[in-house]
Amino acid sequence: MIHARTQVLGLGLALALAGGLAATGAAQAQIRMGVGGPMTGGSAAFGAQLKQGVEQAVQDINAAGGIMGQKIELSAGDDRGDPKEGVSVANKFAADGIKFVVGHFNSGVTMPASEVYQDNGMLAITPAATNPKITERKMWNMFRVCGRDDQQGGMAGAIIADKFKGKRVAVVHDKTTYGQGLADETRKAMNAKGIKEVLYEGVNKDDKDFTALVSKLKAANPDLVYWGGLHDTGGLILRQMRDQGVKAPLMGGDGLADDEFASIAGPGAEGTLMTFSPDPRTNPKNKAIVEAFRKRGFEPQAYTLYSYAIVQIMKAAIEEAKSTDPKKVAAVLATGKPFDTVLGTLAFDKKGDISNDGYLVDGKKKDRYVLYVWKKGPDGKLSYFEAE
Repeated sequence: MIHARTQVLGLGLALALAGGLAATGAAQAQIRMGVGGPMTGGSAAFGAQLKQGVEQAVQDINAAGGIMGQKIELSAGDDRGDPKEGVSVANKFAADGIKFVVGHFNSGVTMPASEVYQDNGMLAITPAATNPKITERKMWNMFRVCGRDDQQGGMAGAIIADKFKGKRVAVVHDKTTYGQGLADETRKAMNAKGIKEVLYEGVNKDDKDFTALVSKLKAANPDLVYWGGLHDTGGLILRQMRDQGVKAPLMGGDGLADDEFASIAGPGAEGTLMTFSPDPRTNPKNKAIVEAFRKRGFEPQAYTLYSYAIVQIMKAAIEEAKSTDPKKVAAVLATGKPFDTVLGTLAFDKKGDISNDGYLVDGKKKDRYVLYVWKKGPDGKLSYFEAE
C-alpha cells in the first residue's frame, strides 16, 4: 500500500516535473541566435556593425510575428578579434543552446569558431570573413554573404595595373589571415599584369609606432601604398606617413570600411582608394530600414546590412525547411535557392559562397566588388563614396 504522504510527494514531484517540462517547452519555443564579433578592441567599430545589424533584423522580424510563430532570442559574444576568444564565444554559444550564429568578423577567428559550431550541430553565416579557406573546408554549416579575398584581390590588382601602370607600388599587410591574405591576392594579380612591387612588408596589427615602416616607404618612394589590414592600424600608418612627408595615396579593401578610419588617419585620408561590395544603403528599397538605424543613432555602414540580411536568410530558410534543425536549414541553403534580402537577391553555391550570379538588385547583376574613394561628403565629413 502507498502511504498518503508518499502519494502527496509523488504528486508534488509529478507537478514539479510537469512544470519543468512546461518551462523547457517555453524555452524551446524561442529560436536562439547568437552574433559573434569584436565588440571591444581595435575592430570594435565592425563588431558594432554586426551587432546593430542583427539586433535591428531580430527586432523587425519579432515585431512581424517571428519565425513560424516563434520569437528570436538573441545573444551577443565578444571575440575581441582574437581566435582564442572566438573559440570561447563559440563554446559559450554551444553551452547556451544557440543553434544559429551570425559571425564572426575576422577570418582568423571565424575558422576555429566554425569548427566548434560544426561539432555542436550549429549553423553559422558570416557577413564579413573573406579568406577563401572559410568555405573551402567542406563544412556543412559554414556560409557567407560577402565575397572572397581572391575575388577582391583580383579586382584590386586589376585596378592598380590600370590606374598605376608603370608606377611604383608598395604592399604592406598586418600578418593576419585576412590582411596578409588580401595583400597576397592583390600582389599576385598585379604581378600577373606586369607590376612588381617595390616593397613588400608585414607589420604587427597591434603596433602603434610605424616609424621603421615609414622610413622604408620613404626609401622605396612609392606612388601607391596598398594596405592589407583593418582600418585602425591602416589609419595610424597613413597618419604617420603624412606626418613624415610620404604623400602616396593609400589603397585597401573592405577592412577600411568604417568612418572611424578617417578619424584615425586624419585629413590625409582624403583620396584613399578602397574596394568593397556595392553599398546596400543606396538601394531605394532599403530606405525605411536605413532610416530605422539612423533613428537609433547608428549609421548602417559596411557590414551592418550584411548582418541584417543573414537574419532574413535564416528566417526564410527555416520556414522553407519547416524546421529549426540547423542541418535541415543548411540543406536548404545548399540547394541554391534564391533569397530576397536587403543586399538584393542572392543564392549560395555548394561551398557556401554566394553563387556566380552574385547580388541581383531588381534583376540586374551587381559586381561583387566596386571601387570607392574617400572624400568629403555634402556634410563636409570624410567618408567613402563609389568612384565615378
